[in-house]
Amino acid sequence: MTDRDPTDRDPRLDPAAMRKQYRVEGLEENDLAADPMAQFGRWFEEAALRGLVYEPNAMVVSTADAEGRPSSRTVLMKHYDDQGFVFYTNYDSRKARELGANPYVSLLFPWHPMARQVLVTGTARRTGRDETAAYFRTRPHGSQLGAWASTQSTVIHSRTELESSYADLLARYPEGEQVPVPPHWGGFRVAPRTVEFWQGRENRLHDRLRYTAQPDNTWHLDRLSP
Repeated sequence: MTDRDPTDRDPRLDPAAMRKQYRVEGLEENDLAADPMAQFGRWFEEAALRGLVYEPNAMVVSTADAEGRPSSRTVLMKHYDDQGFVFYTNYDSRKARELGANPYVSLLFPWHPMARQVLVTGTARRTGRDETAAYFRTRPHGSQLGAWASTQSTVIHSRTELESSYADLLARYPEGEQVPVPPHWGGFRVAPRTVEFWQGRENRLHDRLRYTAQPDNTWHLDRLSP
């Protein structure tokens, strides 16, 4: 079998032909907040309230193991403040094990409908158990059971195995019954070292403004070439 002649390809399916012009307002240094978390709050509010972005709290979390081999996945940010960004996971999962060996992490918020991205680098540490428990209590009952049913990142033989585990837990903890917080489940807080705000511009002359943490707890702002 030979590869299909590229000239026969539907142009709508050709990645090299996929181009969008970003005709939006630019991003100026004087318009930014003094610190990146305040600026993130501004952009996050726009992404959430304008209704253009599906799950604006979805972010790509990239980790690397002790040998430097990377892996990425999309998770949901559940909190942010001046200390950083928080997400929750199974502590036996691949990402948690990699963060245990190498705490350096990057986050990416891909807000494509707004021609925006936020890129974060920093270090991750576990949240306290009280904070974890407080968040766990806000999860829907089914999601609480799911945290117990899933042995995240491990090989399972079938979907039936997973659903059977969930059914057993539902029988043990029916709706209205308090579900204990799994000891193997909890949060990570990513303390940012750099935060870049990327605004798409026409002709690929994008605006890229990056905050970098300084030793005196202030932030330095640079403009990067696109």
